[in-house]
Amino acid sequence: MSRIKEFTLPDLGEGLTEGEILSWLVKVGDTIELNQPIVEVETAKAAVEIPAKWAGVVTKIFHEAGTTVEVGAPIVAIDTDPGAGDLPVPSAESLAAVEIAPAEGSVEPGLIGGPAPGGRTAVLVGYGPKNTAAKRRPRLGTPSAPSPAEPVSPPPAAAVADPVAVTEARQNAPVLAKPPVRKLARDLGVDLATIAGSGPAGSVTRDDVHQAASQPSDSAAAPAAAAVFDASREQRIPVKGVRKLTAENMVASAFTAPHVTEFLTVDVTRTMKALDKIKSSRDFRDVRVSPLLLVAKAVLLAVKRHPMVNSSWSGDTGEIVVKEYVNLGIAAATERGLIVPNIKDAGRLTLRELAEALNTLVQVAKSGKTPPADMAGGTLSITNVGVFGVDTGTPILPPGESAILAFGAVKPMPWVHKDKIKIRQVTTLGLSFDHRIIDGELGSKFLRDIGEFLTDPEAALLSWT
Repeated sequence: MSRIKEFTLPDLGEGLTEGEILSWLVKVGDTIELNQPIVEVETAKAAVEIPAKWAGVVTKIFHEAGTTVEVGAPIVAIDTDPGAGDLPVPSAESLAAVEIAPAEGSVEPGLIGGPAPGGRTAVLVGYGPKNTAAKRRPRLGTPSAPSPAEPVSPPPAAAVADPVAVTEARQNAPVLAKPPVRKLARDLGVDLATIAGSGPAGSVTRDDVHQAASQPSDSAAAPAAAAVFDASREQRIPVKGVRKLTAENMVASAFTAPHVTEFLTVDVTRTMKALDKIKSSRDFRDVRVSPLLLVAKAVLLAVKRHPMVNSSWSGDTGEIVVKEYVNLGIAAATERGLIVPNIKDAGRLTLRELAEALNTLVQVAKSGKTPPADMAGGTLSITNVGVFGVDTGTPILPPGESAILAFGAVKPMPWVHKDKIKIRQVTTLGLSFDHRIIDGELGSKFLRDIGEFLTDPEAALLSWT
């Protein structure tokens, strides 16, 4: 059995077909252990670290970072028995015995692209190699052309591209122009060496001189350069990985499920006060608490009142599947695109456990390490657009879910409170739902109950639970 084992890119979940190598955590020559993370790969679901399947020494890395690799393709070779000495080198006799197979679709001699007499390649007339080099009579006053036997090297690319070098070469070379044209140039103060001739063999004509004389001098103020609108002022970002899958899912959801969005503006002053009490309590002192915690709790309690909201549409069976568990999705913006990981069975968690789960979800998402399993199986979602200072929005449903709540920014605003206008903490909620499952009455009642909870969460916690 060979000591060198090739480790192929595994299927990282749910039938993914490819992944992009983000970074290598090892290099050729490194000694690695079993299950040691060796490479970070981004799939359409998330970025994950892949552990080594064998211990040994890395002998080859097949793909550099930034390469997209298909599942099943080798990505790294590992010497699993480095203590056995150097790898055997094939002998000269064994290499000489190897027969090189002809290229597929090889061309017969004499046909276009095939071998021709004299070792040349048969090509189309006027193209390809020639038996003799063309000769040209040297121009008067110019150096003689090199002999065909002498190899001619093309000028360096930098010399051709450098306008200063081109100008100097033109000034040092003799200018082709008739005597009347030369006199005209002297009379008009035009330097013939600066003109690209349009006449025969590149000679300068009277029209060339007149055109040069009509151009503004270098000392004259040059007109402002016209704005260009082309690729030089554009940036192209490849659509792949998480961003590609998100785009595909959003298009599929937007044009499959008939969306309806309703809005509700709520006085959340008591919610913010309740949040301060929770932060100061002994049980929550070591846990980060945000308004999202109470919004999530409001959604979970409202689902208990309206179970149909936590369901999905099955077109294959013609059924509405009502879930008795809530895998609560929280939309998270990451450097690689939008992801919606979910808290499994969130309805069974205490308020403390829910706060811990939210913190873990956000931290893992920011690190880019959210595993695919955490993004599968969501039943209901929240998108917190308020963290960006946005009032609310019309969110698109994650595929397979029937409702998603947008939580807007909490702002101090004038509000009628106890028949008086006062400054209160106010937010706007936006609920999008699948109208095949949730009609206007159910959607409105669900949103109303969320708003009722956030208006007075302490009273709701006592009466709803």
